[in-house]
Amino acid sequence: MTKRPAVLAALTTLAALTLGSAAPAAGAAAPPVVKVGTAKQLQAALAAAVPGQTIQLADGTYSGNFKATTPGTATARITLTGSANAVLTTPTGGGYGLHLNGAGYWTVQGLTVTGAQKGIMADAAEYVLLDGVTVHHTTMEGVHFRNSSAHGTLRDSRVHDTGLSRDGMGEGVYVGTANTLSDRSDFVRITGNTFGPNIGGENVDLKEGTTGGLVSGNTFDGDGLTGRNHDDSWIDVKGNGYVVENNTGRRTTDDGYQTHGVQPGWGCGTVFRGNRSDLTGATGPDRYAIDVTNHDPATCPVTIGAGNTVTGGRGLVNPGVPVG
Repeated sequence: MTKRPAVLAALTTLAALTLGSAAPAAGAAAPPVVKVGTAKQLQAALAAAVPGQTIQLADGTYSGNFKATTPGTATARITLTGSANAVLTTPTGGGYGLHLNGAGYWTVQGLTVTGAQKGIMADAAEYVLLDGVTVHHTTMEGVHFRNSSAHGTLRDSRVHDTGLSRDGMGEGVYVGTANTLSDRSDFVRITGNTFGPNIGGENVDLKEGTTGGLVSGNTFDGDGLTGRNHDDSWIDVKGNGYVVENNTGRRTTDDGYQTHGVQPGWGCGTVFRGNRSDLTGATGPDRYAIDVTNHDPATCPVTIGAGNTVTGGRGLVNPGVPVG
């Protein structure tokens, strides 16, 4: 009789250990790498993502509108990675191919996004890195940093065949929001990318309200420019304090690079240096490598630095803007 309580206690402990091995205890660590091969698995992985995790895509086609809403951290980014043969597409051609909605500190690497209205959208998502991705065949823009998605980066990527409706919209990369100064998608870096052909708007559009970004080492092809909706250059700078350097562009309807002041005090402070522009075949009214539409040395300076060159067109920069 004295041994029965001890036996019951032992059996209870054994049962508890057995149940524990069959199912992870609540609060168990998420796996560091999640491998997915179907659209359903990808949706689930994006919904369950945690800081420090990598979601690894097998090659194949993933059909749907994919969204992430959980942010990583500065010390534990979340990574979505795959080869160029891991293709995100939408069944209807609408919506966003990949939407990082509040999902800051994400790295998206290597994969392809196509067939959506907009390719990759970052909304209120800081420090997003898009690295080596391909975005093509979208109805509107390819990549968009919006709603104060500051410190974003697009690098070593390819964007082509955007704005397929051919209405003068469908930029390769769109930073900020038009007609507002509240979208502070500041300090966005666009480096080492290949844009075009068939970009249905500017290759890069930098909106008023945004500040301090870098556009460097890119190759621009304006083959898709239509001249509609003012799309007549590779880059349109409406924000402040940008550096545009060491880019190469060819084929445009009018200019290579433009600045505009669509809001008072904006479109100022851009530095252009080391850019190579080929305006051969341009037929627009201006045809400058760099067309500065709002230059004032005191209130709205623009710097045309050393090393900018131009082939064809009417010259490097419009009259009245100093070079040096």
